[in-house]
Amino acid sequence: MRTPRVAIVTGALAVATSSVFIDLSGTSPGTSTFYRCLLAIPVVAILAVRERRSGGPLSHRGVAMALLAGALFAGDALLWTAAIYELGAGLSTVVVNAQVVILPLLAWILDREAIGRRYLYALPLMIIGIALTAGAIGRAGTSSDPVLGTAHAVAAALCYSGFLYLLRRGGAGGLVIQPYLWVIASAGIVGLLLGAAWRGVDLTPGWEPFGWLVLTALLGQSVGWLLVAIVSPRLPSTVSAALLLFTPVGALLFSALVTGERPSPIQLAGAASVLAGAYVASTVGRTAEAQQD
Repeated sequence: MRTPRVAIVTGALAVATSSVFIDLSGTSPGTSTFYRCLLAIPVVAILAVRERRSGGPLSHRGVAMALLAGALFAGDALLWTAAIYELGAGLSTVVVNAQVVILPLLAWILDREAIGRRYLYALPLMIIGIALTAGAIGRAGTSSDPVLGTAHAVAAALCYSGFLYLLRRGGAGGLVIQPYLWVIASAGIVGLLLGAAWRGVDLTPGWEPFGWLVLTALLGQSVGWLLVAIVSPRLPSTVSAALLLFTPVGALLFSALVTGERPSPIQLAGAASVLAGAYVASTVGRTAEAQQD
């Protein structure tokens, strides 16, 4: 069990670097979204070919759902990038974790899936945490526009929840890499089109920004995401949920060390409340369900 745990922590920390690298690139949301997807395609495509040979091709339904999911993933990436510049690389990554309470609500509305008691425990923690992170009380630390940044991060969480919902409905049959290839291909195109209309796209951002985007694509978009997606099913849900908190915690740490991000004490309290809500939503109910079984 130790190897999967090490792998998922490694993946979570790799994903955590994305927000810092994007911040360092200084590129527009459309530019970063387009390139982080485009540059990840060769790596993911090689792995997708291997998966197709061993597990068979993705169904037509799976491809269609992945393409739609990719459009939502583009929305998530665009909005999250905006939040990185406005709220901060670390705090924006924390707030995007609101998806753990949005996704169950989406499943309840569309599929009438029951919402467990864990949802009622997690929701107030999330709401309070998001309000504090937005600077509802006290000063906002180094965030340039905490209210708008928090709004963009919550909107990104909505898009990411829809992305996860469509992937789950896609019927991939245990395939992980092939759907993801279609997702990033779709997200790259949609990100380019929407990004051109919203804050613009620079196809020649310069070598230094391009280098940070290459690192984003290789570490966060390829290695990190795939490690998490492949290894998570091998661990108990409570364990994987806890270990995935290394992403927002790592983003807070990396942003403080690399970019000098300094959230206010109130914002840090809000981040802690959001993380607590994410942990409760991901673990409490599943533990109870396992005990009932």
